[in-house]
Amino acid sequence: MKAQDSPAVPRRRRRVSRGAPLPLLVPALIGVAFLVLPLIALLVRAPWRSMPDLLTSTEVWQALRLSLVCATAATAVSLVVGVPLAWLLARVEFPGRRLVRALVTLPLVLPPVVGGVALLMALGRNGVVGRLLDDWFGVTLPFTTAGVVVAEAFVAMPFLVISVEGTLRAADPRYEEAAATLGASRFTAFRRVTLPLVAPGIAAGAVLAWARALGEFGATITFAGNFPGRTQTMPLAVYLALQNDPEAAIALSLVLLAVSVAVLAGLRDRWMTAS
Repeated sequence: MKAQDSPAVPRRRRRVSRGAPLPLLVPALIGVAFLVLPLIALLVRAPWRSMPDLLTSTEVWQALRLSLVCATAATAVSLVVGVPLAWLLARVEFPGRRLVRALVTLPLVLPPVVGGVALLMALGRNGVVGRLLDDWFGVTLPFTTAGVVVAEAFVAMPFLVISVEGTLRAADPRYEEAAATLGASRFTAFRRVTLPLVAPGIAAGAVLAWARALGEFGATITFAGNFPGRTQTMPLAVYLALQNDPEAAIALSLVLLAVSVAVLAGLRDRWMTAS
């Protein structure tokens, strides 16, 4: 009686550790130093003793509070509009889909100041749509807190759309098809089946959008201005404080740095692999 061959067990490939060649090691170390050194300098020059007083001052607190509120509102707008848009791009075939995807992702590479100018041309008092909003409803967006939310949503929404669309494309559509065969409408299948499947992607996209909205500068100052207590967010406060109170600018910069580190820590399982 012949012995049965045991099933082949795939062996895990072992990563071979070799010394890095000098022509690659030196530029790599220079790149690390170039990216890390400014952050270390920020920590070294931080006024740690006066940090509590700086962060609790009226101007800083107003900017911090406004930034958190506007970034959260911009993320909510991005979720309401961006998730259906991502589903449309991932699940529906229609003419010009590639063009629509390119236009949706354009704010990722568009200079923020150009985005602010574009928002003024569209939603300003004399803009294409802004004129109608002002005449018909008396709504004026530029240089208001609502304008900050609009500017932040404009630059942050593509991050959410890209993340959710990628998750939708990776999800198995057969679950939605099975729900449809059981009598569920397409919207019911989306709400009861698709959304739970892509919830991690939505969460990751929302975090990225919130962090991007929190750090937005160019479109905000162009479209909403820099008015303390009304449109002055943290990045704008950093820019203004750098001219008058460098210690306050460093303190606000550290807050933004902490938020960025927290975002990376929250997304480490999605973007980083174990060594």
